[in-house]
Amino acid sequence: MMTPRTRSTDCFVTGATGLVGNNIVRLLASQGRMSSVLVRPKSPAFNKAFEGLSVERFEGSLDDQKVIDEACEGASLVIHAAATVAVGRCGLETMRHVNVEGTRRIARAARHAGARMIHISSVDALGLRHDGHLSDEETPKEGLLECPYVVTKREAEQVVLEEIDRGLDAVIVNPVFMLGPWDWKPSSGRMLLEVGSGWGVFAPSGSNDFADVRDVAEGILAAAHRGITGRRYILGGHPRTYLEAWRCFARVAEKMQPLGCAHPQITRVFGRIGDLVGMVVGHEMPINSVATEMSMLAHNFSSNRAVTELGYHCRSFETTVIDTWHWFLEHGYARSAKNRPVLAR
Repeated sequence: MMTPRTRSTDCFVTGATGLVGNNIVRLLASQGRMSSVLVRPKSPAFNKAFEGLSVERFEGSLDDQKVIDEACEGASLVIHAAATVAVGRCGLETMRHVNVEGTRRIARAARHAGARMIHISSVDALGLRHDGHLSDEETPKEGLLECPYVVTKREAEQVVLEEIDRGLDAVIVNPVFMLGPWDWKPSSGRMLLEVGSGWGVFAPSGSNDFADVRDVAEGILAAAHRGITGRRYILGGHPRTYLEAWRCFARVAEKMQPLGCAHPQITRVFGRIGDLVGMVVGHEMPINSVATEMSMLAHNFSSNRAVTELGYHCRSFETTVIDTWHWFLEHGYARSAKNRPVLAR
């Protein structure tokens, strides 16, 4: 007979080596709370992502229902941050396997354990208005390209709602585009790195909301304490055109300012070229026709509900960019203006 594992934590976090998950674990640690995390066996990101932190480690993946059940058992809070993120036409079944079925396993285990679950979705699971008004949690699900990422994030939310109907205590949060430290992969910080490397000559013609991941992490924990079961909360940021954002990126990185916005037709040509290159090399490129179309949208949302009900707030956009760039420099992901790499500690 197996002896039950003794837990030293009450919070279980998936995706804890990623940008959002790692910042959540670090925020909990700053509050004196130790987290348990789900990591792949022999994960190369584990040692650097959790350096200086004490975490309880469960080895496995979102396929491992037994490990997930064990990790959720005894937890009072389950924060599900793990997901596959890629904007393109390919990978629907892979994303369904991770984003949808993985979420189903986590939600089921959280319900059986009697834990509250925070499902970290995306504003891309919501709808987008094109009448000049900001989109919100109730905007009809239209206006975005029906690419695999959008489809599976919506399906994952539906899985959570179905488990709520069965008794799960869960809240859904929908963050916008995030920047910030501890971006080990890196993920959304790649945009800053590319502009900071001098590649930001012409910006896309669209816009986005830019949030600091540290503020999003605080919003997630606020949702854990004050969020209403079954309710969505947009964790928003500062609205900026990509040209405005890239100018700030270039200024902070001390690089040449973007010359302007790329013409939509030229942007679409680059997207089609990316599709062709992907066909030749056998895998989809980051620049593809879906990604370029998305980059021309006005991708802006209201976070009034989170501000009112959760006390959500955002620090200044420039502060976020400065802190993120300095973190990339310090950890060797970027080079200084004098073309000297700053080595990671």
